[in-house]
Amino acid sequence: MTDRGASGPRAVAFVGPYLSGKTTLLESILSVTGAVGRKGSVAEGNTVGDSSPEARARKMGIEVNVATARYLDDSFTFLDCPGSIEFFQESRNALIGVDAAVVVIEPDVSKILSLAPLLNYLDEIDMPRLLFVNKLDKAQGPVSDLLDALQQISRKPLVLRQLPTREGDRLTGYVDLASERAYVYKVNAPSALVDLPEDLATLEQEARFHMLEQLADFDDHLMEELLEDVEPPKDEIFTDLAEDLQEGRIVPVLLGCAEKDNGVRRLLKALRHEVPGFEQTVSRVGVDKIKGDAVAQVLKTYHTPHGGKLSVARVYRGTIEDGDTLNDERVSGVYHMTGMQTEKAAKAGAGDVVALGRLEGVKTGDTLIGGKGASGRAPRTSVLPPVYGLVVDTASRGDEVKLTSALSKIADEDPSISYEQNPDTHQLVLWGQGEMHLKVAVDKLQNKYGLKVTTDWPSVPYKEAIRKPATQRGRFKRQSGGHGQFGDVVLDIKPLPRGSGFSFDDTITGGVVPKQYIPSVETGVKEYLSRGPLGFPVVDVAVTLTDGSFHSVDSSDMAFKQAGRLAMQEALPNCSPVLLEPIMSVHIMVPSEFTSKANGLVSGRRGQLLGFDAREGWPGWDEVQALIPQAELQNIIIELRSLTQGSGTFTFEFDHLAELTGRLADDVLVVRRTELGTS
Repeated sequence: MTDRGASGPRAVAFVGPYLSGKTTLLESILSVTGAVGRKGSVAEGNTVGDSSPEARARKMGIEVNVATARYLDDSFTFLDCPGSIEFFQESRNALIGVDAAVVVIEPDVSKILSLAPLLNYLDEIDMPRLLFVNKLDKAQGPVSDLLDALQQISRKPLVLRQLPTREGDRLTGYVDLASERAYVYKVNAPSALVDLPEDLATLEQEARFHMLEQLADFDDHLMEELLEDVEPPKDEIFTDLAEDLQEGRIVPVLLGCAEKDNGVRRLLKALRHEVPGFEQTVSRVGVDKIKGDAVAQVLKTYHTPHGGKLSVARVYRGTIEDGDTLNDERVSGVYHMTGMQTEKAAKAGAGDVVALGRLEGVKTGDTLIGGKGASGRAPRTSVLPPVYGLVVDTASRGDEVKLTSALSKIADEDPSISYEQNPDTHQLVLWGQGEMHLKVAVDKLQNKYGLKVTTDWPSVPYKEAIRKPATQRGRFKRQSGGHGQFGDVVLDIKPLPRGSGFSFDDTITGGVVPKQYIPSVETGVKEYLSRGPLGFPVVDVAVTLTDGSFHSVDSSDMAFKQAGRLAMQEALPNCSPVLLEPIMSVHIMVPSEFTSKANGLVSGRRGQLLGFDAREGWPGWDEVQALIPQAELQNIIIELRSLTQGSGTFTFEFDHLAELTGRLADDVLVVRRTELGTS
């Protein structure tokens, strides 16, 4: 096998489901390469990755962790991505700028489906990948069953590179199908070369031939050798494995147990010899179309307590030094990262992944360019739409500005978190990817920014409308010595079709209401409509000023505004007011085997099914279209993920307002009266 050797800095992302052992794998690699002096463990809470209080408390990854190590002559930067689907944006951001991904999984068939969103995204960005089956010592069945299940959701062929060896139920080592060498695992030590077990000879030959057949699908010369029963040279096999991986034709599958360092060195060898070099990433990103002396892309943003803002970036071209100007901002420090520990670097060259200090205006995904005539940008990933919301409020009124500043930094670190001041409910709503996602954000507000906050579910922005028309006089008259106040109007009030909004007109003749006071009447009408007889904003109503009177001395803008308001206040309770609830257009994406459950979910939440189609670009998936009341959407993502083994998701947008009657409407009105302090 050709030794590629020092081909420049490489960047590799560890991705995979929650609990697959990615952080342990990173710790093992840092240990066997000598990047750390002592190997930590997730259980003891002393790993390089997942070092934040929020991650340690939950024993799970919540953001990308970065660490660089040297293996032989090569420099590798590893980006350990969180496994929970609620933190998937972190993986998407990091994957854009790496050379390859290692998909880490457990040998558990029941968890395979949760990989579907990740594998589809890797296909979308054309990312070369390997598969590392971790925790192999805990496997309950043959690896072949696991790969058969996984192949159902992988568009690329999975090529098994190793055959596990066992003594009874105990995992002892593996046979490398390319080199036909057998190894025995040693705990926290390199595997030992041994003779190929005789009882595995037949099974090994069958597995190896299957591997060669898969490679021959992309190599006519190898196919001829197999048809003629010619043993292909090992160099040819290794070359095919490397080229097919680099071109994204296959997904090699390696085995191991990171906790014991088993299989980790073999994985490192594969990364060194077979993973694409940095040059291929530069081509994939399209750096040749970007003009500038130095080009880099931000893969992750941190706001640190003492070092300020750090932008973790992959350098695509040129060098970056402290004090350089990128995107019209001055770099304040270049750092190598090991977890959250930073080490100042003299400069960063092409291929390096480094943290750049205090680029305040730079966002995750941004392309950084230095030099004259800079233009162009690298592709960036889209931001996942929100699926879960929480109202956030401070315990102290004086902390409101501080809260907004803290939320801005949290959203800067994780673009899939957003927040808004809802104009209808006047609540500050935090949006994200699920319950755990937002709980972590709230914990950061408290732990990192010292804010005591309360949370609640967002209120539904109910509206109200009228069913019957009315004509009403409104007169405002007040005498308190000197000039008084007088305004008199007659309003025609009519319901409009749903979705029409509000209209105001006048048919005044003869100057019974002077023209300068008519806008004040409209202002008074609008003020009342902000809270109608049921306690909610009134919509879909037309108001026409038809008559009135004025006083040459006592009339004023304020008097006519009050007259308009009084007319509405007296008329609308007699216009058969009705409660309206927002109905959302919802698209639910699920594997086809769960489509019936998605339909049941819609029906169980007062939804109206509109149908379903195959999900575009996702073989074996459906997209269910439905109309669902907004009041039923708050925790629907929790139930949807429970029904679909964590794989389902949805999008939503406002569609229309619909009447709500009966017990549900009565319950809403009781709550509203309590909020307003009315009986």
